Amino acid sequence: MVMGPGVCVFDYGVGNVRSVSRALEHAGARVRLESDPQVVLRADGLVVPGVGAFGAVMRALVAVGGDDLIRRRLFDAKPVLGICVGLQILFEQGKEDGNHEGLGVWDGDVEPLRAKRVPHMGWNTLEPAPGSELFAGVGSERFYFVHSYAVAHAPTRGVDKPLATMSRYAHPFVAAIEDGPCCATQFHPEKSGRAGAVVLSRWLRSLSR
Repeated sequence: MVMGPGVCVFDYGVGNVRSVSRALEHAGARVRLESDPQVVLRADGLVVPGVGAFGAVMRALVAVGGDDLIRRRLFDAKPVLGICVGLQILFEQGKEDGNHEGLGVWDGDVEPLRAKRVPHMGWNTLEPAPGSELFAGVGSERFYFVHSYAVAHAPTRGVDKPLATMSRYAHPFVAAIEDGPCCATQFHPEKSGRAGAVVLSRWLRSLSR
């Protein structure tokens, strides 16, 4: 029997860790829900979920040394997948309830959505980046979003050469990034049905390269 890749879902006190873990298991991963540094560093892939305010998520991450662990993995070219606020904290700064420093993997600020109604809650389509592997062949598929803040512009620097997949809610915003070992989605793949399962499966396949 062929075993799937070993994935650590980072359990740092923030995020839908149970639903993310179940979705990864359904996609074929061997999942551990952990915050132990050795497990975080050695896993084939690390998933960083995040729900809530940018500053609170960063404080929870820093409290367990997660900021350093993520940077160490990326320095060693070990895959990381951020989800929702797990995408936002990879940028330079979040502007929710004041200014909060992010990890700075990508340039750009997380700012309020410029829309009449927030949060952006529900299903929306994507505009995949040319050359995207996670979203190759995505046509009219819809993905599930819940957020009031977003990054308006694609980053120009990162680990390698960031590819930004965009979506639109009154104005364009970054829906996902693919950048060498670092990927992230503003939407929730674990809540996005078949389309989300396909994205998770494609990410898992990339871990064996």
